Amino acid sequence: MRSRDIADLLLLATLWGASFLFIRIGASEFGPVTLAALRCLGAALFLLPILALRGQSAALRQHWRALALIGVCNSALPFVLFGVAMLAINAGLSAIFNAATPLWAAAIGAVWLHERLGPMRVLGLFIGLVGVMGLAWDKAGFTANEHGVSAALAIAACLAATACYGFAACMAKKRLSGVPPMALATGSQLSAAIALALPAIAMRPTAMPSPTAWIALALLAVLCTGVAYILYFRLIAHTGPTNASAVTFLIPAFAAFFGWLFLDEAITLSMVIGGVVILVGTALAMGIVPRPKPAVQVA
Repeated sequence: MRSRDIADLLLLATLWGASFLFIRIGASEFGPVTLAALRCLGAALFLLPILALRGQSAALRQHWRALALIGVCNSALPFVLFGVAMLAINAGLSAIFNAATPLWAAAIGAVWLHERLGPMRVLGLFIGLVGVMGLAWDKAGFTANEHGVSAALAIAACLAATACYGFAACMAKKRLSGVPPMALATGSQLSAAIALALPAIAMRPTAMPSPTAWIALALLAVLCTGVAYILYFRLIAHTGPTNASAVTFLIPAFAAFFGWLFLDEAITLSMVIGGVVILVGTALAMGIVPRPKPAVQVA
């Protein structure tokens, strides 16, 4: 990676790590569904002019069915699910579970796309699963809080969200491989906003959210979604998808740091251990751990 690519990677990790903080702030006041709908709408409005300037708007009409499905699976559902989760668990823990997304992508890809998983990738899936189960077992509780959400339900929502992300990644690979990345980002946010519109209106907050919640929503939509997508696809173009996916390993650290700094959230030893185990499994499952080169014998 060039220095500019490293800077993009760190900025992207910062933005996506901060997204968990902003969801944590906004979910209790807007509600998970309304927050997700406004986030997608704001991101779509930010990305649409950029897409038009690039002359790629026609891709939205051409691939609208697939983009609609991607929008639901990659934005609408997971954004709502993480909003539900952060009514009961903190930002850092949610981000650690989010790091399991590539595990789902590898498993679904093997079943649906018949992608071959070598022994090391299978081992990675197993290690990642152990990390997820161990962390869930340690943190799960079944007592509902004032929002009606228990820690166990929150963890289940996180894992369901990562499963949606994994399915969407395989779906995009299978049906949208030729679509310009910016069209994919814009179309998915626009379709997610449309899908969530009626539920968001029905579940809108009864009281006006605070200025802090509105600021969190604006930053979540524009920076953590709109700008983040541009950075992500630029990284893929410059460094390839494998290097770009390294952001997965940085997001939990940023999310935990922001949660500690702004919300006084605790960073526990079990979170650190569970996160490391999940990330090791993720690295193996993604096939990004370099294999040792065979020794060269000199006659």
